Amino acid sequence: MTDVAERLAALHAEAFDAAWDAWAFESLLDQAGVHLAEDPDGFILMRTVADEAEILTLAVRPGARRRGLGAELVACGAADAAARGAMRLFLEVSEDNAAARALYARAGFLEVGRRPRYYARADGSRRDALLLALDLTARLP
Repeated sequence: MTDVAERLAALHAEAFDAAWDAWAFESLLDQAGVHLAEDPDGFILMRTVADEAEILTLAVRPGARRRGLGAELVACGAADAAARGAMRLFLEVSEDNAAARALYARAGFLEVGRRPRYYARADGSRRDALLLALDLTARLP
């Protein structure tokens, strides 16, 4: 197990109730097209394939939220994906995650689909996942 995978898993556990373990991060980091941008208080993990990119996860330590780090990581990830040839950037976000939805809306993401009852909650309820997309070609010079 790499130190990177363990570090990402620990930060992810601080940020999410249903956190990914170090093995999940190790597996993702070994895949082609996966790239990471990190800060001591957060990270964005993405995958770029052909002309599309996907945010796999974005995590910011709870004590570091509302200071612009999430927006910086999204901007960095979008620029990296565009540099790798991606024309659109996708992600999924829970319909009840108002803070994340606001972050992505400010970054220019638009809702392009919905996955009904995608996210399971500890209380047994389920929430829809919103599929969001950002046109990276609009950002190119």
